[in-house]
Amino acid sequence: MSQTIAEKILAAKAGVARVTPGQIVDAYPDLVMSHTATWRSVSVMKKIGAKKLYDPNRLAIVLDHISPAKTEKYAADQQTSRNFAREYGIEKFYDVDAGIAHLVLMENGHVKPGDLIVGTDSHCTIYGAMGALGSGIGYTEVASVWVTGKLWMKVPTTIKITLNGRFAGGVSAKDLMLHLIGTLGADGCGYKSVEFYGSALPEMSISERMTMANLAMEMGSKCVFIPPDGKTSEWLLPRLKDPASYKPVTADEGAVYEQSIEVDLSKLTPMIACPHQVENTKPITEVVGTRIDQAFLGSCANGKYEDLAVAADILKGRKIDPRVRLIVTPGSKQIMLEAMRTGVLATLIESGALVTNPGCGACAGDGGMMADGEVSLSTANRNFVGRMGSNKSSIYLSSPATLAVSALKGAITDPREYF
Repeated sequence: MSQTIAEKILAAKAGVARVTPGQIVDAYPDLVMSHTATWRSVSVMKKIGAKKLYDPNRLAIVLDHISPAKTEKYAADQQTSRNFAREYGIEKFYDVDAGIAHLVLMENGHVKPGDLIVGTDSHCTIYGAMGALGSGIGYTEVASVWVTGKLWMKVPTTIKITLNGRFAGGVSAKDLMLHLIGTLGADGCGYKSVEFYGSALPEMSISERMTMANLAMEMGSKCVFIPPDGKTSEWLLPRLKDPASYKPVTADEGAVYEQSIEVDLSKLTPMIACPHQVENTKPITEVVGTRIDQAFLGSCANGKYEDLAVAADILKGRKIDPRVRLIVTPGSKQIMLEAMRTGVLATLIESGALVTNPGCGACAGDGGMMADGEVSLSTANRNFVGRMGSNKSSIYLSSPATLAVSALKGAITDPREYF
């Protein structure tokens, strides 16, 4: 029987020949990621009296959400995580200077095609940009996997999305995903795997693929796959300690899909997710002129170098509206260094931006808080009530291009006039 990518990976990690949708298997992840919530998993491990890890080499810890610590409580929690990493010899430990866990792990070659990766963050789906099965789990489950090496996983059905055509100027992968989330809804892919195909994929950069895999979680996806190609190997192979471990997993011809969707990229327009749900999306023409007080360029969805560079190209030689606070938070230390070397950071600062240290930043409530009645335009992946401060403030989501143009104008603006 032909199998999808998710079915193949779960079968391999469960040590069986094949699986079927709905089947529950004991799967052994290749990597278990925990971030700022690591201390919670440590406390669970202590409560159950466990003193031994199944395999320390399968653990990765990245302190990213509140970095550096803003309160004594956060400092104590981070200290717990550091002490745990030292005590158990966790080599894949990254402190508060590294950046966002997802980006840090991919940059450092800890994610590869065919891997099963689980972690304390719902946006683990981003690992599908590398052809890996990434999925978020709770901190108690993380502690369980630390100790037993395995967890129950239900085999998902799969939706096939075929992308054809090319983006028009000012339209990007973020707009594509906001279109899909708005069309399918927050539960449109609930506990389903998504596989992307089509003639448009080879043209898409690794950064765009990361954005797609990341945001697919916002339509309920359990996992996401963008089948590895030449661009994947070019980006990833130099980062792997063992290049021979690069073994892409592809779906079989004749694999069964629950649903097939086709999208013509040339017909898409810039999209905006309006308060207070990501699925509340509208074409930008319906919200043009909405004033903004703050613009946030960052997050694991759009805090990558390419995202910063897109904004810098628009802002070069221009000044943002003095009524707007433009906050730029690079996704990782490596991204920040590249932006420094190329002059991207200088351009953003000269335009009026405030650049913060790498990390989750305002997306995780770490700075960039808003007061009552204020409006933020953000490149993050969520816009829930109170996520960036006051419950009486509003968050709109957009692409980096839309954000940059809007920061110049002081209101949501169609970026196509700049392309």
